[in-house]
Amino acid sequence: MTTSAIPANPPTGTGGIPAVGEPLPGAAAEPAGPPALVDRLDALDRLVQAGFGRLDEPVLDDAGALLDRAGQRLRLSGDHTIVTLAGGTGSGKSSLFNAICGLELSPTGLRRPMTSKAHSCVWGLDGAGPLLDWLDVDKRHRYARASALDMERADAGLQGLVLIDLPDHDSIQAVHRAEVDRFVTIADLLVWVVDPQKYADAALHRNYIVPFARHTGVTLIVLNQVDRLAPHEIDDCVADLRRLLEAEGLADPRIVTASAVAEDGVHGFRDILIDTVAARRARTERLSADVDRVAERFTAYRFEAEPPTTVDDGHRAELIQALTDAAGAPAVAEAMESAYELRAADFVGWPIAAIVNRLRSDPLRRMRLTELREELRNAFTGPIGAQQGDVDNALQGVTEGLTPELPTHWGRSLRAAARSHATEIPEALGESLKEALPTFNTVPRWWWLVKTWQYFLVLVAVLSIVWIGFLVAYGVLDVGGDDPGGLVGQAGLIPYVAVLVVCTLGMGWLTASACRNLVALSSAKHGDKMEHHMRQGIERVAFEKVVEPIEDDLEVYARFRADVDVALG
Repeated sequence: MTTSAIPANPPTGTGGIPAVGEPLPGAAAEPAGPPALVDRLDALDRLVQAGFGRLDEPVLDDAGALLDRAGQRLRLSGDHTIVTLAGGTGSGKSSLFNAICGLELSPTGLRRPMTSKAHSCVWGLDGAGPLLDWLDVDKRHRYARASALDMERADAGLQGLVLIDLPDHDSIQAVHRAEVDRFVTIADLLVWVVDPQKYADAALHRNYIVPFARHTGVTLIVLNQVDRLAPHEIDDCVADLRRLLEAEGLADPRIVTASAVAEDGVHGFRDILIDTVAARRARTERLSADVDRVAERFTAYRFEAEPPTTVDDGHRAELIQALTDAAGAPAVAEAMESAYELRAADFVGWPIAAIVNRLRSDPLRRMRLTELREELRNAFTGPIGAQQGDVDNALQGVTEGLTPELPTHWGRSLRAAARSHATEIPEALGESLKEALPTFNTVPRWWWLVKTWQYFLVLVAVLSIVWIGFLVAYGVLDVGGDDPGGLVGQAGLIPYVAVLVVCTLGMGWLTASACRNLVALSSAKHGDKMEHHMRQGIERVAFEKVVEPIEDDLEVYARFRADVDVALG
């Protein structure tokens, strides 16, 4: 077996996060677990995307960091298992590291701290360069055991091991502690080396054991320097250490004893390393434990009860009614109904009565209907058509029945979704009402028939009055002295012609009266039709600007709940 420094190899991959379904370089040697892990990572990625702008940023930041780290790790060698030796001052990490490697690669001694930089030893060079580059191990502290050249030796079982000796976690140098913190988050197997005197060190347990209690499957506790204890003291020490770890949340912690100075003192630890490397599951198990820890934090943002998926009919009807009132659609329909009646009066009204009305000061009759129409149309070109305050009240009402069924953060998101187009709604309502207004360019055909009939009656009445004038002039007053005779000179026709005038005027008045009743009925139907058209436009605005964003947000929440289950595995 030979030992050599590992040259820096340029990364063969992009180092980015793998896309969904993209093959992962180096993952071919993994067992059937990685596809499930990739599915969980995909779900976690969707959780981050759904939570952006909705959930607490620290949770999203931690999940994003995990996704980035997992993506990079899965792109690197799956044939290597990263094992870190971490511990406190004087615990014997470096001695243990050297004992496993078989050479003095990491400095040991009484001076503290002895290890100021991470040292690595790799069994198997193929693919190790990019991995060590990602780990950012100093090139001067990279070593390799070429055990593959001599498969008969005991170290052949360690093929694929990347063993890293870390600085002391309790070092007075902040840079050393930062180095430990960095490697603890990326190692496949966490090995905590403790000694009989300081295995209950508060800093170790508070800063590392408790926060990573869910990582029991990828955590190993090595009680080192047991050569200093009597055989019965070893069992007592292990039992007390186990009790302490279980009290801090580690379920069934793995503990192994070791001594770097005793003969065969590291065989138990070496056997565990061999089993771990052979299984090649440490990478997947570590990332799965990380996903467990992060995904658990997302459960606080969902309820177990099934959420609503749409705005129910009751709240939708209330919203439409509130927007209808805010836009003043009933008043507009009433105004247009009055305009319809005024317009009809020009066609079916009794012309003589219209002439009499014009002789009086009537502001309604002086109003031009086209001007009324343009005024109504111009009233719906902006926020004048619907007051913003009324719209805001309508939006608040539609979410009141939905937010109690959602967690706090999603309730805020739902309210924001309902108000996402709040400033656009008044103008949109005005445009919808404007489109519903009639053009007044066409009138019912029967109006023209009635108008022709009325003017015919007026003509008959006028001609009859002229006839009476001639009868009076020639038949009664004997104007000109000559009797013209016929229909002009016979005074006896005056009563009959007068009756004709009265009948004609009566028929005109009766026709106008009957048509007014028909117009009243028609105008009511016209107003209802107008309000219906306006309401259809308001319903369209309500759906596009309010209901659709709300339902989209509810759909995001429903997918979020499902993705939490997937991420939890």
